[in-house]
Amino acid sequence: MQLSIVIPLLNEEESLKELHDWIVSVMQSNHFLYEILFIDDGSTDTSWSIISQLSNKNSAVKGIRFQRNFGKSQALHAGFKAAKGDVIITMDADLQDNPDEIPELYKMIHEEGYELVSGWKKKRYDSVLFKNMPSKLFNWAARKTSGVKLHDFNCGLKAFDRKVVERIEVSGEMHRYIPVLAKNAGFSNIGEKIVQHQARKYGKTKFGMERFINGFLDLITIWFVTKFGKQPMHLFGALGVVMFVIGLGFATYLGIDKLFIHKTGRLITDRPQFFISLTAMIIGTQLFLAGFLGEILIRSRKSEPRYTISEETKVETEAKQYSS
Repeated sequence: MQLSIVIPLLNEEESLKELHDWIVSVMQSNHFLYEILFIDDGSTDTSWSIISQLSNKNSAVKGIRFQRNFGKSQALHAGFKAAKGDVIITMDADLQDNPDEIPELYKMIHEEGYELVSGWKKKRYDSVLFKNMPSKLFNWAARKTSGVKLHDFNCGLKAFDRKVVERIEVSGEMHRYIPVLAKNAGFSNIGEKIVQHQARKYGKTKFGMERFINGFLDLITIWFVTKFGKQPMHLFGALGVVMFVIGLGFATYLGIDKLFIHKTGRLITDRPQFFISLTAMIIGTQLFLAGFLGEILIRSRKSEPRYTISEETKVETEAKQYSS
Protein backbone atom coordinates (compact mmCIF):
# COMPACT_ATOMS: atom_id res chain seq x y z
CA MET A 1 0.00 0.00 0.00
CA GLN A 2 1.64 3.23 -1.14
CA LEU A 3 -0.88 5.79 0.08
CA SER A 4 -3.48 6.12 2.81
CA ILE A 5 -5.71 9.18 2.46
CA VAL A 6 -7.13 10.02 5.91
CA ILE A 7 -10.14 12.36 5.81
CA PRO A 8 -11.84 13.45 9.07
CA LEU A 9 -15.29 14.93 8.52
CA LEU A 10 -18.39 16.27 10.20
CA ASN A 11 -21.62 16.79 8.25
CA GLU A 12 -20.11 17.02 4.76
CA GLU A 13 -22.75 15.05 2.82
CA GLU A 14 -22.68 17.40 -0.20
CA SER A 15 -18.96 17.11 -0.90
CA LEU A 16 -18.11 13.46 -0.18
CA LYS A 17 -18.92 11.89 -3.53
CA GLU A 18 -17.22 14.68 -5.49
CA LEU A 19 -14.15 14.46 -3.26
CA HIS A 20 -14.04 10.67 -3.65
CA ASP A 21 -14.24 10.84 -7.44
CA TRP A 22 -11.53 13.50 -7.55
CA ILE A 23 -9.16 11.49 -5.36
CA VAL A 24 -9.78 8.28 -7.34
CA SER A 25 -9.04 10.12 -10.59
CA VAL A 26 -5.71 11.33 -9.20
CA MET A 27 -4.83 7.88 -7.84
CA GLN A 28 -5.61 6.10 -11.10
CA SER A 29 -3.78 8.60 -13.30
CA ASN A 30 -0.66 8.14 -11.14
CA HIS A 31 -1.08 4.34 -10.75
CA PHE A 32 -0.99 4.47 -6.95
CA LEU A 33 -1.91 1.60 -4.68
CA TYR A 34 -4.12 3.44 -2.20
CA GLU A 35 -6.88 3.45 0.36
CA ILE A 36 -9.26 6.23 1.39
CA LEU A 37 -10.22 6.38 5.08
CA PHE A 38 -13.24 8.54 5.86
CA ILE A 39 -13.49 9.26 9.61
CA ASP A 40 -17.07 10.29 10.41
CA ASP A 41 -16.78 12.32 13.61
CA GLY A 42 -20.40 11.97 14.73
CA SER A 43 -22.18 13.45 11.70
CA THR A 44 -25.92 14.05 12.04
CA ASP A 45 -26.62 14.22 8.28
CA THR A 46 -26.34 11.44 5.69
CA SER A 47 -22.53 11.46 5.56
CA TRP A 48 -22.18 7.91 6.92
CA SER A 49 -24.74 6.56 4.46
CA ILE A 50 -22.78 8.10 1.58
CA ILE A 51 -19.51 6.65 2.92
CA SER A 52 -21.14 3.21 3.05
CA GLN A 53 -22.32 3.55 -0.54
CA LEU A 54 -18.86 4.62 -1.71
CA SER A 55 -17.29 1.69 0.15
CA ASN A 56 -19.66 -0.77 -1.56
CA LYS A 57 -18.67 0.59 -4.96
CA ASN A 58 -14.94 1.01 -4.28
CA SER A 59 -13.07 -1.53 -2.15
CA ALA A 60 -10.34 1.06 -1.48
CA VAL A 61 -12.80 3.14 0.54
CA LYS A 62 -13.05 2.42 4.27
CA GLY A 63 -15.02 4.20 6.95
CA ILE A 64 -14.72 4.74 10.68
CA ARG A 65 -17.73 6.11 12.49
CA PHE A 66 -17.81 7.81 15.89
CA GLN A 67 -21.12 7.65 17.76
CA ARG A 68 -20.75 11.32 18.70
CA ASN A 69 -18.49 14.24 17.92
CA PHE A 70 -15.10 13.74 19.61
CA GLY A 71 -13.09 16.31 17.66
CA LYS A 72 -10.65 16.35 14.77
CA SER A 73 -7.68 15.16 16.83
CA GLN A 74 -9.44 11.96 17.87
CA ALA A 75 -10.61 11.38 14.31
CA LEU A 76 -7.05 11.72 12.98
CA HIS A 77 -5.72 9.44 15.71
CA ALA A 78 -8.21 6.73 14.70
CA GLY A 79 -7.30 7.20 11.04
CA PHE A 80 -3.57 6.94 11.78
CA LYS A 81 -4.08 3.68 13.65
CA ALA A 82 -6.08 2.17 10.80
CA ALA A 83 -3.90 3.42 7.92
CA LYS A 84 -1.78 0.82 6.11
CA GLY A 85 0.03 2.95 3.55
CA ASP A 86 3.72 3.78 3.53
CA VAL A 87 2.79 7.45 3.17
CA ILE A 88 -0.23 8.93 4.93
CA ILE A 89 -1.98 12.02 3.52
CA THR A 90 -4.46 13.99 5.61
CA MET A 91 -6.96 16.38 4.08
CA ASP A 92 -10.27 18.00 4.91
CA ALA A 93 -13.54 16.84 3.39
CA ASP A 94 -14.91 20.26 2.40
CA LEU A 95 -13.13 20.39 -1.00
CA GLN A 96 -10.93 23.30 0.12
CA ASP A 97 -7.90 20.98 -0.06
CA ASN A 98 -6.91 20.03 -3.60
CA PRO A 99 -6.29 16.28 -4.24
CA ASP A 100 -4.09 17.20 -7.22
CA GLU A 101 -1.41 18.11 -4.66
CA ILE A 102 -1.14 14.50 -3.48
CA PRO A 103 1.41 13.16 -6.03
CA GLU A 104 3.90 15.92 -5.24
CA LEU A 105 3.43 15.43 -1.50
CA TYR A 106 4.02 11.71 -1.94
CA LYS A 107 7.17 12.41 -3.93
CA MET A 108 8.55 14.70 -1.22
CA ILE A 109 8.15 11.92 1.35
CA HIS A 110 9.04 8.89 -0.76
CA GLU A 111 11.83 10.29 -2.93
CA GLU A 112 13.14 13.48 -1.29
CA GLY A 113 13.36 12.00 2.19
CA TYR A 114 11.08 14.29 4.15
CA GLU A 115 9.43 12.76 7.20
CA LEU A 116 6.56 15.24 7.31
CA VAL A 117 5.38 17.80 4.76
CA SER A 118 2.85 20.45 5.74
CA GLY A 119 0.76 22.36 3.23
CA TRP A 120 0.91 26.15 3.13
CA LYS A 121 -2.25 27.89 1.94
CA LYS A 122 -0.38 31.00 0.84
CA LYS A 123 -3.41 32.41 -0.97
CA ARG A 124 -6.60 31.85 1.00
CA TYR A 125 -10.27 32.27 0.14
CA ASP A 126 -11.50 32.82 3.69
CA SER A 127 -12.70 35.85 5.60
CA VAL A 128 -9.78 38.24 6.14
CA LEU A 129 -11.04 39.51 9.49
CA PHE A 130 -12.32 36.32 11.07
CA LYS A 131 -9.93 33.68 9.64
CA ASN A 132 -6.92 35.09 7.78
CA MET A 133 -5.70 37.64 10.32
CA PRO A 134 -6.21 35.43 13.41
CA SER A 135 -4.55 32.57 11.52
CA LYS A 136 -1.45 34.67 10.74
CA LEU A 137 -1.18 35.74 14.38
CA PHE A 138 -1.60 32.16 15.54
CA ASN A 139 1.02 30.82 13.12
CA TRP A 140 3.50 33.53 14.15
CA ALA A 141 3.08 32.62 17.82
CA ALA A 142 3.41 28.90 17.02
CA ARG A 143 6.67 29.47 15.12
CA LYS A 144 8.15 31.54 17.93
CA THR A 145 7.28 29.13 20.73
CA SER A 146 7.91 25.80 18.99
CA GLY A 147 10.92 26.54 16.78
CA VAL A 148 9.22 24.78 13.84
CA LYS A 149 9.49 27.14 10.87
CA LEU A 150 6.16 26.59 9.12
CA HIS A 151 3.84 29.24 7.72
CA ASP A 152 0.58 27.31 8.14
CA PHE A 153 0.37 24.90 11.08
CA ASN A 154 -3.37 24.39 10.74
CA CYS A 155 -3.47 23.37 7.08
CA GLY A 156 -5.38 20.09 6.83
CA LEU A 157 -3.34 18.90 3.85
CA LYS A 158 -0.25 17.14 5.20
CA ALA A 159 1.89 14.14 4.27
CA PHE A 160 3.59 11.78 6.72
CA ASP A 161 6.07 8.99 6.55
CA ARG A 162 4.46 5.99 8.21
CA LYS A 163 6.98 5.91 11.06
CA VAL A 164 5.89 9.41 12.11
CA VAL A 165 2.23 8.54 12.69
CA GLU A 166 3.33 5.40 14.54
CA ARG A 167 5.34 7.49 17.01
CA ILE A 168 3.03 10.43 17.74
CA GLU A 169 -0.27 10.45 19.58
CA VAL A 170 -2.80 13.12 18.62
CA SER A 171 -5.21 13.90 21.45
CA GLY A 172 -7.22 16.79 22.85
CA GLU A 173 -7.03 19.59 20.29
CA MET A 174 -3.43 18.93 19.30
CA HIS A 175 -4.10 18.30 15.59
CA ARG A 176 -2.97 21.89 14.99
CA TYR A 177 0.45 21.03 16.37
CA ILE A 178 1.21 17.70 14.71
CA PRO A 179 4.50 19.09 13.28
CA VAL A 180 5.53 20.13 16.80
CA LEU A 181 4.58 16.69 18.16
CA ALA A 182 6.67 15.13 15.40
CA LYS A 183 9.64 17.34 16.23
CA ASN A 184 9.35 16.44 19.92
CA ALA A 185 9.33 12.76 18.94
CA GLY A 186 12.67 13.17 17.16
CA PHE A 187 11.62 13.82 13.55
CA SER A 188 13.50 16.87 12.32
CA ASN A 189 13.17 16.55 8.54
CA ILE A 190 9.97 18.60 8.27
CA GLY A 191 9.14 20.34 5.01
CA GLU A 192 6.53 22.68 3.62
CA LYS A 193 4.79 22.96 0.27
CA ILE A 194 2.65 25.76 -1.09
CA VAL A 195 -0.73 24.23 -1.91
CA GLN A 196 -3.77 25.52 -3.72
CA HIS A 197 -6.58 26.61 -1.44
CA GLN A 198 -10.13 26.62 -2.75
CA ALA A 199 -13.22 28.45 -1.62
CA ARG A 200 -15.77 26.36 0.27
CA LYS A 201 -18.23 24.95 -2.25
CA TYR A 202 -20.87 23.42 0.04
CA GLY A 203 -22.19 24.07 3.51
CA LYS A 204 -20.44 26.24 6.07
CA THR A 205 -17.37 26.01 8.26
CA LYS A 206 -17.62 23.91 11.43
CA PHE A 207 -15.15 26.10 13.31
CA GLY A 208 -15.84 29.45 14.95
CA MET A 209 -13.68 32.04 16.66
CA GLU A 210 -13.39 29.77 19.69
CA ARG A 211 -10.94 27.59 17.76
CA PHE A 212 -8.36 30.39 17.92
CA ILE A 213 -8.85 30.79 21.67
CA ASN A 214 -8.48 27.02 22.08
CA GLY A 215 -5.55 27.08 19.69
CA PHE A 216 -3.60 29.58 21.78
CA LEU A 217 -4.39 27.68 24.98
CA ASP A 218 -3.15 24.48 23.34
CA LEU A 219 -0.07 26.39 22.19
CA ILE A 220 0.73 27.28 25.80
CA THR A 221 0.25 23.63 26.75
CA ILE A 222 2.55 22.27 24.07
CA TRP A 223 5.15 24.98 24.76
CA PHE A 224 5.16 23.93 28.41
CA VAL A 225 5.37 20.24 27.56
CA THR A 226 8.13 20.88 25.03
CA LYS A 227 10.23 22.99 27.39
CA PHE A 228 9.62 21.28 30.73
CA GLY A 229 7.95 17.97 29.88
CA LYS A 230 11.14 15.96 30.27
CA GLN A 231 12.37 17.77 33.42
CA PRO A 232 9.45 19.33 35.31
CA MET A 233 11.62 19.81 38.39
CA HIS A 234 13.49 22.53 36.52
CA LEU A 235 10.32 24.67 36.61
CA PHE A 236 8.34 23.53 39.64
CA GLY A 237 11.40 22.89 41.76
CA ALA A 238 12.90 26.30 41.01
CA LEU A 239 9.63 28.13 41.70
CA GLY A 240 9.14 26.08 44.86
CA VAL A 241 12.59 26.94 46.18
CA VAL A 242 12.07 30.65 45.43
CA MET A 243 8.71 30.72 47.22
CA PHE A 244 10.04 28.75 50.20
CA VAL A 245 13.07 31.07 50.54
CA ILE A 246 10.77 34.11 50.48
CA GLY A 247 8.61 32.59 53.21
CA LEU A 248 11.65 31.56 55.24
CA GLY A 249 13.04 35.08 54.95
CA PHE A 250 9.86 36.60 56.39
CA ALA A 251 9.80 33.99 59.15
CA THR A 252 13.43 34.72 60.05
CA TYR A 253 12.73 38.46 60.12
CA LEU A 254 9.73 37.97 62.41
CA GLY A 255 11.71 35.73 64.75
CA ILE A 256 14.64 38.13 65.07
CA ASP A 257 12.31 41.08 65.52
CA LYS A 258 10.35 39.33 68.27
CA LEU A 259 13.37 37.93 70.13
CA PHE A 260 15.75 40.89 69.99
CA ILE A 261 14.00 44.11 68.90
CA HIS A 262 10.33 44.33 69.88
CA LYS A 263 10.20 41.78 72.67
CA THR A 264 7.03 43.16 74.21
CA GLY A 265 5.31 44.05 70.97
CA ARG A 266 2.23 42.44 69.43
CA LEU A 267 2.03 38.74 68.74
CA ILE A 268 3.69 37.37 65.63
CA THR A 269 0.37 35.91 64.51
CA ASP A 270 -1.14 39.41 64.51
CA ARG A 271 1.31 40.65 61.90
CA PRO A 272 0.62 40.32 58.13
CA GLN A 273 4.19 39.14 57.49
CA PHE A 274 3.37 35.94 59.39
CA PHE A 275 0.64 34.97 56.91
CA ILE A 276 2.82 35.93 53.95
CA SER A 277 5.57 33.71 55.31
CA LEU A 278 3.23 30.79 56.00
CA THR A 279 1.53 30.99 52.59
CA ALA A 280 4.82 31.31 50.69
CA MET A 281 6.38 28.29 52.42
CA ILE A 282 3.27 26.13 51.87
CA ILE A 283 3.08 27.08 48.17
CA GLY A 284 6.82 26.53 47.79
CA THR A 285 6.58 23.06 49.31
CA GLN A 286 3.64 22.15 47.05
CA LEU A 287 5.45 23.34 43.93
CA PHE A 288 8.57 21.40 44.85
CA LEU A 289 6.51 18.26 45.46
CA ALA A 290 4.71 18.76 42.12
CA GLY A 291 8.07 18.83 40.32
CA PHE A 292 9.30 15.80 42.26
CA LEU A 293 6.15 13.79 41.44
CA GLY A 294 6.43 14.85 37.80
CA GLU A 295 10.01 13.52 37.66
CA ILE A 296 8.88 10.20 39.16
CA LEU A 297 6.05 9.86 36.61
CA ILE A 298 8.37 10.60 33.69
CA ARG A 299 10.93 8.05 34.84
CA SER A 300 8.23 5.42 35.24
CA ARG A 301 7.07 5.77 31.63
CA LYS A 302 8.24 3.01 29.33
CA SER A 303 9.21 5.19 26.39
CA GLU A 304 12.42 5.02 24.41
CA PRO A 305 14.10 7.70 22.32
CA ARG A 306 13.98 7.33 18.56
CA TYR A 307 17.06 5.73 17.04
CA THR A 308 18.10 3.74 13.99
CA ILE A 309 20.51 0.85 13.50
CA SER A 310 22.49 0.56 10.31
CA GLU A 311 22.37 -2.71 8.42
CA GLU A 312 26.04 -3.45 9.21
CA THR A 313 25.52 -2.95 12.94
CA LYS A 314 22.33 -5.01 12.83
CA VAL A 315 24.09 -7.95 11.16
CA GLU A 316 27.00 -7.73 13.58
CA THR A 317 24.66 -7.69 16.57
CA GLU A 318 22.71 -10.70 15.30
CA ALA A 319 25.98 -12.60 14.68
CA LYS A 320 27.15 -11.95 18.25
CA GLN A 321 23.79 -13.13 19.63
CA TYR A 322 24.00 -16.29 17.50
CA SER A 323 27.57 -17.08 18.57
CA SER A 324 26.76 -16.58 22.25
